[in-house]
Parts: sequence; C-alpha cells; structure tokens
Amino acid sequence: MIVKDEAGIKDILQKNHVVAIVGFSTDENKGGHYVPKFLKEHGYQIVPVNPTISEGLGEKAYASLKDIPFPVDIVDCFRRAEAMPEIARDAVAIGAKVLWMQKGIESEEAAKIASDAGLKVVSDRCMLEQYTELFLK
Repeated sequence: MIVKDEAGIKDILQKNHVVAIVGFSTDENKGGHYVPKFLKEHGYQIVPVNPTISEGLGEKAYASLKDIPFPVDIVDCFRRAEAMPEIARDAVAIGAKVLWMQKGIESEEAAKIASDAGLKVVSDRCMLEQYTELFLK
C-alpha cells in the first residue's frame, strides 16, 4: 500500500521503531547520517546498513538487510532509485513492514514489489522532516 496521507505516515512513525538505514553514511553532512542520528535521538532503534563500515552512531552495522539477525520494522533508504527494486525485494525477504524511500527517491518498480508483498510504501519523503512536522510543531 502506497502511503501519502499525513494520518498514514503518522501511524507508521508511531507504530514502527526499528529502522534499518540502507546507505548509512559516516559523513555527518549527509542525510544518511544526520537523519538516523535524529531518529535515534527520538527513540528509534537504528540499524546501519552499509558494507563498508562495522558500526555507525554506536550501533553495529550490517553489510545487507539479509544480514540483520532480528526483525526490522522500517527499511529507510538512502540509495539511488536504480538500487530500490533489489532493496525492496530484500525488505520483503526479511519481513519488514515499511519500505521508506527518502526525499528525492522514487521507484515504481520497488513500490510495486513491496506493496504487492503487503508492505506499506512511502517515497520521496524524509523521515526527519515528517517526524518534525507531525510531532514537534
């Protein structure tokens, strides 16, 4: 199911607290770093996913979604649109509940893969911005 409405996004943010960050970055100036930092500071468990690091923000990092040994609620993506279909298939394979493509990222193919498997899909939206808008204003 594609989620675009404020109520649907609020529901996702309230009910899902384990967030895999695909494309986590150690560069503090990149969204792949400061968005998960914000989420962690606001009570979410973040799971960095990046094959080039061993940890991020004090959390163990994993090379891929399939390497995470516990359930994940949201797969938050900081990768280019071309990578999204494969990430969507992995999100389905690990039983995630939500595929979230950050601002500037859209993939109809990935949205269809995830949605057909029962995941909620958010695209072209920033979790930090949505959280701020819905809970901090």
